[in-house]
Amino acid sequence: MYKTYYIYIMSSPNDTTLYIGVTNDLERRVKEHKRGEIPGFTQKYNCCKLVYFEEYSDIDQAIEREKKLDFSTRFARSK
Repeated sequence: MYKTYYIYIMSSPNDTTLYIGVTNDLERRVKEHKRGEIPGFTQKYNCCKLVYFEEYSDIDQAIEREKKLDFSTRFARSK
């Protein structure tokens, strides 16, 4: 059985805050973010705009890519 996984980047409406996540149902997850159903960071900073995604067939690859993207954004913010 073929499964699809996604890494995705959500942004706040004014594009000042980014959130990077992994899911197996991108459409559902984006709707949850838009409705404010995801407690924590994305709800606090209103990250409700999908700005980027990538598709993977292996969850481990998706998680590895998410970690690389997260590290890259943290590194860029520290400069």
